[in-house]
Amino acid sequence: MTRYSLAATCIALALSTTANASSIEEELQALKERIEQLEAQQEAANKTQQTVQQDVVVINEVEVVEAVETVEKTEAKVNFGGAVRVNYSYEDFNDANADRGGDFDFDLFRIDVSGSYGDLIYSAQYRWFEYMNVVQHAWIGYNFDEHQQGKIGVTQVPFGMLTYASNNYFFSSNFYLGLEDDHDMGLNYTYKSDVNRFDVAFYKNDEQGGIDGFVSDRTDRYAYDVVGIRLDGEDAYDAPTAGYEAGEVNTFNLRYAHNFTFDKLGVELGGSVQAGQLEIANGTDGDNFAAAIHGILDYDRWNVKLQVTDYEYNVDGMDVDRIVVAAYHFYDSIPAEATTYIANVAYSLPVDFGPVSNLTFYNDYSLVTGKSASLEDTFMNVTGMAVSAGGLYTYFDYVVAENQPFIGGTMVGNGDTNKRFNINFGYYF
Repeated sequence: MTRYSLAATCIALALSTTANASSIEEELQALKERIEQLEAQQEAANKTQQTVQQDVVVINEVEVVEAVETVEKTEAKVNFGGAVRVNYSYEDFNDANADRGGDFDFDLFRIDVSGSYGDLIYSAQYRWFEYMNVVQHAWIGYNFDEHQQGKIGVTQVPFGMLTYASNNYFFSSNFYLGLEDDHDMGLNYTYKSDVNRFDVAFYKNDEQGGIDGFVSDRTDRYAYDVVGIRLDGEDAYDAPTAGYEAGEVNTFNLRYAHNFTFDKLGVELGGSVQAGQLEIANGTDGDNFAAAIHGILDYDRWNVKLQVTDYEYNVDGMDVDRIVVAAYHFYDSIPAEATTYIANVAYSLPVDFGPVSNLTFYNDYSLVTGKSASLEDTFMNVTGMAVSAGGLYTYFDYVVAENQPFIGGTMVGNGDTNKRFNINFGYYF
């Protein structure tokens, strides 16, 4: 009912009730006030209804936003990748290879899978070589917050410079001692901020389950691990003698690194400690200890890596000079103790040569000295260039080394200085 129709009705009723003019005026005034009162109530009611509707809309919007956020947070994400690599090598220490002008071989095919479900994360990599198949890493983890992360499974051991202490295809000499890019079975905790990183880890055993792991060949592994005690008179490449097979157990790792920034210069300084036990088949007790300090400098396009490492293996009741290690489908030997030095320099140059986007020039130097039983030093110098072209990544390496695995020697040898020219072509997808 409109204001005017309501007023007309009230006036008509008033006129039919009395003919007194003053009474009519009084009634009209009363009716006017009543009409204004009713209109005010109606307007208030309308406002209340609109407010309720708006509140419902706002509530619904909040509910929708929260629901969307929940869906996004718990959405499963899976990423697949991998690589195919082939390798050319010319070796002056291998007469047959040199006579053929080098060899061009298949290197590996690998599959990578990683992903997340909310704060749960996971990653794994499996590699197929011509002579073995191995798990490089396989772990699941949890992001406690933006700074803290935990992992369980086959994870990279937090020791020394990460992820690698080298720029070239052959790593540093530390890799062949089990002290670079090693992966074992255990638990990791990492705290990482803009300037600090702290790692603590516990490894129950190596990635093959230790000395009694259910594997067909203990030499089929990506990274070097202890598999035995080398006895006097044994060849460096012999399998461990029965009763002297060994495995790494109950190993603890602590690592801390701090980053400094001085104008254009970035500096990382860090230290690492590793301590664990050796399980030996005959029941003898053993242990191992390693420590390292490192520094990484970045200035403009230049990168410098420096590290000093000291390690030692002990066996109760034995004077041990050599330890049996295994990887890449063969046994080898390392000194029971030694000190190593790493000094690398690299220069990264962005380019625009067709598909080529970057060239990285480097020289990596490793020295292993102070060995047990006064064994001869090991050194390896790698001068090379890495070429980035889309998914294609190629290493060109010229290696000069002495008593170095894969360069015609062994860490416990007394050999000549050898040379190897190597090109590794890899397509990463």
